[in-house]
Order: sequence, then C-alpha cells, then structure tokens
Amino acid sequence: MINNISVLGSTGSIGTQTLDVVDKLGMNVCALTAAKNIELLEDQVRKYKPRLAVVFDEEKAKELKLNISDTDTRVLSGMDGLIAAAQIESAELVLNSVVGMVGLLPTIAAAKAKKDIALANKETLVAGGSLVTDAVKENGVKLLPVDSEHSAIFQCIQGMPEKRALKKLILTASGGPFFGKTAADLQNTTVEEALNHPNWSMGAKITIDSASMMNKGLEIIEAGRLFDVDCDQIDVVVHRESIVHSLVEFTDNSVIAQLGLPDMRIPIQYAITYPNREPSPVAELNLAQIGNLSFFEPDYETFKCLTACKKAFKMGGVATAIANGANEEANALFRQGKIKFLDIGELVSGAVDNVENFTPKTVDDVLKADALARKYVTDRV
Repeated sequence: MINNISVLGSTGSIGTQTLDVVDKLGMNVCALTAAKNIELLEDQVRKYKPRLAVVFDEEKAKELKLNISDTDTRVLSGMDGLIAAAQIESAELVLNSVVGMVGLLPTIAAAKAKKDIALANKETLVAGGSLVTDAVKENGVKLLPVDSEHSAIFQCIQGMPEKRALKKLILTASGGPFFGKTAADLQNTTVEEALNHPNWSMGAKITIDSASMMNKGLEIIEAGRLFDVDCDQIDVVVHRESIVHSLVEFTDNSVIAQLGLPDMRIPIQYAITYPNREPSPVAELNLAQIGNLSFFEPDYETFKCLTACKKAFKMGGVATAIANGANEEANALFRQGKIKFLDIGELVSGAVDNVENFTPKTVDDVLKADALARKYVTDRV
C-alpha cells in the first residue's frame, strides 16, 4: 500500500473525508490545498505537517504564510501552486478533489510526474477527455475513480476476463431533492431547497448539480472515458436509497452491483488502497434494516442537463467541455440568486446547441471552449 499522498482540495467535503481515511491508514501527507478556507487549512497543516500548502486565492495564501510561519510548511498560490502540489516528489498518489475545471491542469501535471491519480474531480475527464486519458497511458500511471458510482463500476469489473464481456454500465442516481417534481413544480425553487439533498453530504456546487441531474450527466461522460464505452452502453436508473452505487451488465445478462452505505469514505479508501482492501471506518450495511430498494426511470424532460450531457458526449470534440463550462457558470449564478433553477438546464442545453464545437488538440483548446461556454451563459443573464 502507498504511504505518501498529496490531497488537492483538502478542506472540501471529499478532502476532509480523505484525511479521515488517511488517519485510519496511518499515511503521510505531502501536500494540502484549498481554494480559500485558510482557517481549516491551517489546522490541517499543523496536524499533518505537509511539505507544501497551497491556497488558490493569492491574498489568502499570503495570510496563511504569515499564520504558519512557525512551521516548516512552504506556501504557494494559484494554478502554479496546485501543479506543484500535484507533482511534489514525495507523493506516490495524488487525490484530486478540487471542484470544477480548475482540476484539469493539475491532473495532467500529476500524470506527467508519474504519480498515480485518485480522481474525484469529474470535470477533468468531462472537459479534458483524451488529453487526460492519453497523458495517463503515456506515463504508465493509474487513474483510480473516487466518485461512488465509478468506484462501484470499477469494483464490479475486477476479474472481468476481457472487455468484450461488458455489455452495459448502469449508473444509479439518488434523484436529489426534486425526485418526482415536474417543471411546473420547480418554477420558483430556492437555493435552500436545491441544497437539501436527501442522502449525501456534499459541497454546494455538487449538491446543486445533483438537484439538476447535471451531476449524473457529467458522470455518464466520465464513465464513458474511464471505462472506454460508448454513450449508448451507459444507462441511468434513479435509486432513492443510495445503497446500490452502480451496476454492470455482462454479455450473458448477468448483472453485478456494488452496495454500501452512502458514505464517500468507502470509495475514497478503495482508491487509496487498491488493489487491496482494509478495514473501513464506515459502518456495515444491514440489508434487513434497509428493507426495500427501489428503482425508477429518470425524467429526461424535466431535468434537461441530463439530456444535454448525453447529446454533448455523442457530439464529441469540445462539446462536453462546453456543457461543463456552461453548467459551472449557470450553477454559480443560481447560487447567487441571479437566475432560476430551471434556467440551468436551458442554458446548458443552449450552449451545447449553439457554441462552436471543434476537435481539441491542446489543453488551451479545452480552456477556449470552456471560456466560450461561460460567455454564452453570462451574455444571456
């Protein structure tokens, strides 16, 4: 098992749960990063004594540097800092749990530095596509999924004799707080209502993505790229209890599922300890106590983000980066009270249909598509 880890996004939901797993496994932390939460980051630095701490916000980084001047931890800021944390020499594994497109360059940097990557930043694969998977292959490193759905699929295919045995991936979705609601029901949805997820504790951006079903759309694209399957080989089923984390159907129509309590520390730990398994900090699953497991078809008409992501995936090129960029901008605008909840799906769909699609050759091409998508959204607010 690895002993040294760099955690990008250590003050977020996934980051703090990762450090809980790290505590249980007795690992060494080489680098920690945050967007701007320097209070929690300072506590983490004093506990884990990393060689490097990064704050994306430059002014906050200066503040942290003063606050921890009595330690041996070096402080950096911005994208250069994130890349340094991703490439720090002592790390064997980089866990990337930053939110949004900001995670793309550090992921590629980690691969080029020959670091194995535990990926909780789905936007990296959605927007970067083959630029990321090619970097992983060329440098001979592991790309290990942390999202509960992709970890479930990864676990289900262990021991699969050959790729042609795989028929279909089935991603489960909780349905979020608005399961069963129609567009008419959601006309005046508040931010507080959208943040009220029934099963999972996540950051604000991801929770809104779950409410709009954008999160599942992004996961379709991520699954396609992680497991090299077409969009038509990926299904979504709404599973309210969040106990079945995803399933795989094989050519003989056997279906294998991974089950567990809705606790991210299970997939986080599996990514860290792979291919081994260690005792978990998560409670055992008691099926008799759960009682019933239910499954439903998703509502593609009401939750337009899901449809837009599938369309973008089939289009290829930078269409998935366009969908992601438009959503990041629309999601933020909704949280700021500048647009309505249903506007998110309309704007993402509109960007996929109207922003120029082209084949990316470099990361700069992906960043250009992202910027065009964001401009499409802001021009309509």
